[in-house]
Amino acid sequence: MTTRCPDAEEQNPAIAPIESPTLPGSEPPVPPGPAVPSVRPRTARRWLVLAVLCTSLLLTGLDLTVLHVAAPSLARDLSPSAPALLWIVDVYSLAVAALLVTCGTLADRVGRRRVVIAGFAVFGLASLAAAFADSTPQLIAARAVLGAGTALIMAATVAIIRNVFDDPRERTIAIGLWTAAHSVGTTLGPLVGGVLVENFHWGSVFLVNVPIVAVVLVVGVRVIPESRDPVPRRWDLPSALLSMSGLGGLVYGLKQIADPSGLTPASAGIGLAGLALLVWFGVRQRRLRHPLLDLGLFRERRFSAGALAIFGCFGTYVATLFLLTQWLQQAGGHSPLQAGAAVVPLAAANALGAALAPWGSNRLGYRRAMAAALVAFASALVVFAVAGQAAGYPLIAAMLVVAGFGAGVVMTAGSDLTTGTVSPHRAGEAAAVQETSFELSAGVTVAVLGSVLAISYRFAVPPLPYLGSADAASVGESIGAVPDVRRHLRPEDAVDLQALTAEAFDHAVRVACAAGAVVLLVTAIATAVLLRNSRTSG
Repeated sequence: MTTRCPDAEEQNPAIAPIESPTLPGSEPPVPPGPAVPSVRPRTARRWLVLAVLCTSLLLTGLDLTVLHVAAPSLARDLSPSAPALLWIVDVYSLAVAALLVTCGTLADRVGRRRVVIAGFAVFGLASLAAAFADSTPQLIAARAVLGAGTALIMAATVAIIRNVFDDPRERTIAIGLWTAAHSVGTTLGPLVGGVLVENFHWGSVFLVNVPIVAVVLVVGVRVIPESRDPVPRRWDLPSALLSMSGLGGLVYGLKQIADPSGLTPASAGIGLAGLALLVWFGVRQRRLRHPLLDLGLFRERRFSAGALAIFGCFGTYVATLFLLTQWLQQAGGHSPLQAGAAVVPLAAANALGAALAPWGSNRLGYRRAMAAALVAFASALVVFAVAGQAAGYPLIAAMLVVAGFGAGVVMTAGSDLTTGTVSPHRAGEAAAVQETSFELSAGVTVAVLGSVLAISYRFAVPPLPYLGSADAASVGESIGAVPDVRRHLRPEDAVDLQALTAEAFDHAVRVACAAGAVVLLVTAIATAVLLRNSRTSG
């Protein structure tokens, strides 16, 4: 997700979920209105409601990236395998993606205020559980529940804003502030994580959420008005189960490729079963009168181009943050704080690119603007892949600005395409696809590029005669095991091990960056083809 500031209400993806009374394939839309009567809050109270909701999105953006800097520290404490570390990092975004549509339907039915308050409570409790997790499975489970809490929050807050701000001008400002909060959280995540890990246990990156959530709960219960959808969407339980099970199985198979034992028949079977379930989900959606996800939206080439660009770009953006924060610490010798501060230009340039995207799209057309931005992002990754550790920070910072700016342009222009090229009464469906694309791409791309990183590192570590078989296996599986192994080596061997594994990790990050560049270039070509001869292409 990134800052998006469309001009018209019906083009704004954040406003879209309020349009949910229109069901795919159903009757013409019924004018929306809350089933639970509520008095329009006074001006001061309206903005207090917005402050509560913005705080929630700030936290969800923070949690998307705050763990990237803390990953090396928790790896030393919990010693997760390479696939397990990937699960820790991106199970959060996968849970959000899997539950977002379902939680939106739930909010429309039982009440948006109830769902948001429940989301805050779940988010706070899961943060406590993650902060004090003492094993890898516990942390993965806590991160998944964090994602569930985020899905509950995100699914209902936009509709609450629409209900509270009935003046179009005020609502435009409110939506702009609300969406900007996520970008601010994403930007601050690596820096906040660096400060906390530098001075406290890695669990502090989760513990910091708890007092903020406590305040939000107390204030939110008092000021947020209740509302429901008078004609809520039907919820298809089999479709929800198929999508969640299929996504989980497919991603599990992808992550297991990074396991030292390779892709076993069992893990390959689970991955293929997940893929089959997703195919079944797609077939079911096409047959249902009221599908959970209307795949007919993808018949519009501009909509497909926007969704594809978001998927390829945002996923690579989040994966780049993950790769570079690991690279700076494990291969470059930076402290967590230094690594967090070093990647701030990426997120800051992303916000600038998002702000200037409408100007670029109007001047160049969506096709040229998005293709050029994707190529620029890919070029920055190519520089990282070629230069590696030899690149000084001025070059790194410059490429971070290029990558972040390009990503900001693509994500904002893609959002405009997905919501601006469908009829207004289908904006809710388009927004659901768009937001799911954001979260799903983060989880899937981190899984894929993280697996590339793990495999490349394992093959780049040379045989070391001073290591026993157990230590060699640990070091080859994860660079996080190196500090423990070094403790019982001779000083000269410890220095050699540190240098060789850092070199191997640098090589692995370069390979992963090259793979990310390929993803972006393929996305650029596909986007340009889909937008060819389109009236929005310029």
